[in-house]
Amino acid sequence: MDLAYPPEVEVFRSEIRRWLEANLPPGWFEPGFQLRGEERAAFSSRWVQQLAGGGWICASWPVEYGGRGLSVMENVVLAEEFARAGAPMRADFFGDTLVGPTILQWGTEEQKRKFLPRIQSGQISWCQGFSEPEAGSDLAALTTRAVLDGDEWVINGQKIWTTQAQHADYIFLLARTDPDAPKHKGISFLLVPMRQPGIEVRPIVQPDGTAEFNETFLTDARCPKENVVGGLHNGWAVAMTTLGFERGSSATTGHRRFEKELELIVAKARENGALADPVIRQRLAVAWSKVRIMEVNGLRGLSGLVDPDLSPDQRHGLAALAATNKMFWSEYHRDVMELAMDILGMVGQILTGGEDDESIPGVQRGRGRDDYPVSPLQSSFFFSRSETIWGGTAEIQRNIVGERVLGLPKEPRPQG
Repeated sequence: MDLAYPPEVEVFRSEIRRWLEANLPPGWFEPGFQLRGEERAAFSSRWVQQLAGGGWICASWPVEYGGRGLSVMENVVLAEEFARAGAPMRADFFGDTLVGPTILQWGTEEQKRKFLPRIQSGQISWCQGFSEPEAGSDLAALTTRAVLDGDEWVINGQKIWTTQAQHADYIFLLARTDPDAPKHKGISFLLVPMRQPGIEVRPIVQPDGTAEFNETFLTDARCPKENVVGGLHNGWAVAMTTLGFERGSSATTGHRRFEKELELIVAKARENGALADPVIRQRLAVAWSKVRIMEVNGLRGLSGLVDPDLSPDQRHGLAALAATNKMFWSEYHRDVMELAMDILGMVGQILTGGEDDESIPGVQRGRGRDDYPVSPLQSSFFFSRSETIWGGTAEIQRNIVGERVLGLPKEPRPQG
């Protein structure tokens, strides 16, 4: 790892810091500061407009599509400074980070002109329609069909775990457009309006009372013929780049939410005396070391990304690093949240949240009933149970590493 931040990038870092200090609410950087009730709601409603005014939404995009044309390193320090300040950075993760960059890479000029300005300005919100009940980790097993009818695609099928589908204006989804093609072929990447009679969204309520996940049913849903991104039957290649944006968007900041959360866990252990237990201390030390490993791996990945002289073998090594990172952090988080529940003890079995509890960065806060809300750690515990599944299950990630990185034989398939 040989990574240096150029002087001009550090100048840009100073610009970001000054903007944050000038635009975040007074007292934001003071210890213990917390927005409460109406103050929090008011901040959330105006922050997107402030971000847009500062040019920070989709800032890495080319200038002609509403961005600032940031370099890789400028984009990195932008993410770092927002993370350092604990300031929200994105208006719409699915639009800003997933489908927007996908359209930039694969879209026609007409698609770019139509969708990118509306994503950048926050005029339209998105959800992702990849997983299906029988096609999650094995995404190529999807059965949702799209058939061309004149100038429109007619889509039938079911998607699951479609986060924020109940609020989205569009869904970017994979559908089989050539049923006779091999498994990974004949799939297309479509941009489909959500607000139409052929789409039904059913929330999936989680143990903490949240329902950001949904089932989405498509029955003769329609989208324009020209809403295929990346060319007909090329959806698999397009989707792989989308997943790459999802996993590579926070190289040097991904560890920070775990770092903040671990500080809270240690504080609880100190508060209730669990820190006196040598086994608890050892488990906390292991957790701390794994957060530091995440930090170093992020820097390793970034150093490779900005190095134009890497050999093919070195780039292959970086691909292996990316494949193992998802496994590492998701299993870490599952284990550390079990540690958190052990530290809380029987108190952890009672929902002890308050209306003004500060959420853990990167974790959707759930409240269940208003009079019986989960605490931040309880909410994070529930969320951690899903993280070894979504975005590629740990079992499938191990197969990918074994087969594609280490060159091991494929896992035996059951005979039948």
